[in-house]
Amino acid sequence: MNADQPEFSPELCARLRDALLRAGYTADGVVDVLGGQAHAALGRGEPEPAIRATRDAGELGALIRLFLLGEPVAEVEAAAALSPVPIADAIDLGLLRVATEGVRAGLDLRPHSDEEGFWWVLSDLDSDQLGGEVPADHVLGVGHASLSLIRATSRRPVGTLLDVGTGNGVQALHASRHAAKVTATDVSARALALAKATFLLNGLDVELLRGEWFAPVARRRFDQIVCNPPFVVGPPRVDYTYRDSGLAGDDASALVVRQLPGFLANGGTGQLLASWLHVRGEDWGDRVARWLPAGTDAWFVQRDIADPGLYVGTWLRDAGIDPRSPQGRAKASAWLDWFDGNDVEGIGFGFVTLRRDDAMGAAPTIVCEDLRQAYDDPLGAEAADWLDRVAWLRANADGLLDTPFLVPPTVLLERVDTPGDEGWETTVRRLHRTDGPGWQHEVDELAAALLAGCRGALPLSDLISLLAAAHGQDEDELSGAALPMIRELVRHGMVVPA
Repeated sequence: MNADQPEFSPELCARLRDALLRAGYTADGVVDVLGGQAHAALGRGEPEPAIRATRDAGELGALIRLFLLGEPVAEVEAAAALSPVPIADAIDLGLLRVATEGVRAGLDLRPHSDEEGFWWVLSDLDSDQLGGEVPADHVLGVGHASLSLIRATSRRPVGTLLDVGTGNGVQALHASRHAAKVTATDVSARALALAKATFLLNGLDVELLRGEWFAPVARRRFDQIVCNPPFVVGPPRVDYTYRDSGLAGDDASALVVRQLPGFLANGGTGQLLASWLHVRGEDWGDRVARWLPAGTDAWFVQRDIADPGLYVGTWLRDAGIDPRSPQGRAKASAWLDWFDGNDVEGIGFGFVTLRRDDAMGAAPTIVCEDLRQAYDDPLGAEAADWLDRVAWLRANADGLLDTPFLVPPTVLLERVDTPGDEGWETTVRRLHRTDGPGWQHEVDELAAALLAGCRGALPLSDLISLLAAAHGQDEDELSGAALPMIRELVRHGMVVPA
């Protein structure tokens, strides 16, 4: 057996699953033992309340100390908690490692849940758990990026789904809820070994293929593709396979956006995380739009922009490298030199939603926009609805004036009034959608009056005629101003066809 590629057999995974279920090592079981306060403290990186809560929790307490708290456990206690998995097998596979105080976790094994249930996910220990830098073939756990892609992925039922760069397999786990068949790929043999163990542990049948990017599925097509690629931007190098592609700058994100639609069935959709450079003198939207192949609708949502110094420091710490150390300073210097040499002012990060349409009779819809405000609702449902809305706009491009529209009850008109010579004067009128991503649009007095009439009864042309007569405006000019606004509000779900 190759220790770098743990080979968890179906039989061992079945025994391990029995042990975890017997002990109650589930998402709910962990919360029940820790209690709300200790669980919240653990999330803040404060382990002591959780350690105290597990002292008298039997086998479940031992598993929590091992795999969630990184604490040593006496070998006899660990053996009881993992039975019927022999302790020697757990050590041989790297699930546990021998320590002076007994045994410690060799892998990260933790419950991960959604609204329908839970799974167990196997990954490598992070830099904090290791107490130092992670190895080059490190398999990342379920982090913020993974969780954000989970929330940004449409969960409408599909036949086939491809997870490119599966890592620990968490995207494929969620995909198993809505896809009849899931295929997962990765360039890392270690990632595939841990993902296979994760799937076996959860009793899931996932096709696993090894290779770079889309090479393992050449000439195949899928109804949906998800991808959390190694999107870290900078010099062309591979220090860590989970984050570095070997391509320069944002070429990894560009490659995925450019190639992904070619592996979609007609009408298929893709969701991915991506990064893009903000280059001096260049609009970021123009940059990413150039990546797209023909016949592809695309929605680029920018969630954050990092300055180069903050970006480099964040990723150094992520790998367990102290930016103050000689190694950290050398890496930071080379990285920042590359940014300076390529006129990089910032690094954008966000989500990309794509749809292939072979029968597209008009130009595709490509929208690049900022969504840096906080919001609560998952973006995946919104992305699916966004594609529906742009398809409706394309099909009804010549019929908007004949359409009755409706402002949903979740859309409010907010006003900002300031004191003036004649009392309060409205200086800002803002439409605010209170669900989904919480879109906001500022509108003028005439636009607010037009939208007030959108109650599903009269077509848009009649409302414009009434508005022109009431305010002494030219009807054609009002139509010319109203149509682009209506299209944008429809895309954002703030106005809907009645």
